[in-house]
Amino acid sequence: MKRTLTALATAMTVAASAGAAWAEGELNIYNWGNYTSPELIKKFEDTYKVKVTVTDYDSNDTALAKVRAGGHGYDLVVPSANYVQIWVKEGLLAEARPDQMENFKNVDERWVDVPWDPGRHYTVPWQWGLTGIIVDTSLYKGDINTSAIFLDPPAELEGKINVAPEMNDVLYATIRYFGGKWCTDDRELLKKVRDKVAEAKPKWIAMDYGTIEKFASRDYGAAYYWNGAAMRSREKNPDVRFGYPKEGFPYFMDSVAMLKDAKNPENAKLFMNFIMAPENAALLSAFAKYANGIKGSEEFMPEDMRGAPELNVPEEYQAAGEFLETCSPEVHDLYTKIWTELQK
Repeated sequence: MKRTLTALATAMTVAASAGAAWAEGELNIYNWGNYTSPELIKKFEDTYKVKVTVTDYDSNDTALAKVRAGGHGYDLVVPSANYVQIWVKEGLLAEARPDQMENFKNVDERWVDVPWDPGRHYTVPWQWGLTGIIVDTSLYKGDINTSAIFLDPPAELEGKINVAPEMNDVLYATIRYFGGKWCTDDRELLKKVRDKVAEAKPKWIAMDYGTIEKFASRDYGAAYYWNGAAMRSREKNPDVRFGYPKEGFPYFMDSVAMLKDAKNPENAKLFMNFIMAPENAALLSAFAKYANGIKGSEEFMPEDMRGAPELNVPEEYQAAGEFLETCSPEVHDLYTKIWTELQK
């Protein structure tokens, strides 16, 4: 789905001086669906007189395939941590040097020297969170801190479960469910993983987005999905609760990167610097309900985010979470074959 947030772009002229409060032209952002704050976009447009168009994608693989094909017209993309090095190695990203931008001083030290982009030469933090279990507790009263909710569904939830259509998240949870480790190439284990997902899939209602609205209407009883969406779902349905799979769950960080063939590189850099300002990063979080990685943004966030159970991992489950590393091309191909087979 493509959402044009403004009218047609004007001429593509950019202010030259660093930190200038004026520019003009256009900016084309390629991002995950329902993840971009309209308020943030309007503020950027009003500040720099740049017309912004946001196009949505539904997975890392979709975004990568589209940009690989060329002729896309996008300036910025928002890959997850374990995909950034794929983009870099394939020469798809520009070395925009956000580490030299004015607002880089606001990036929390935790997110500066990250393994997927050491020193941040290519990317700036967008938002981070985790994938876990969402359950409408009016339907199910049992343990929700387990991937069994979608891999071995209880009878009360069969036919009412949505699973995020994101290969790495689903395969990670299933590998950990069997006690394996991410990036394993153990063929016997991967056969169990494939068979388990194939067995569970008929008990799901969907592998889709739009989870927030579906919990509001009570069409969904459970989901394997992201924690920010869980909080937004609870705001619409007070029976919704979020669980942290004790077998293992993946953290993610999505970061903004400029494409090597960006048509509006200066406006792209303006936007990258813009979202590293604490008050602007807070707009991202207030909309999508995820943490953002920018120091000082907390004071600008809504009060209800500070103690939200979806955003604060209980101590007993913290050790079960990990960031996904980038697997070798051979292992990635194995996982892709499993995923492709499961989509048939």
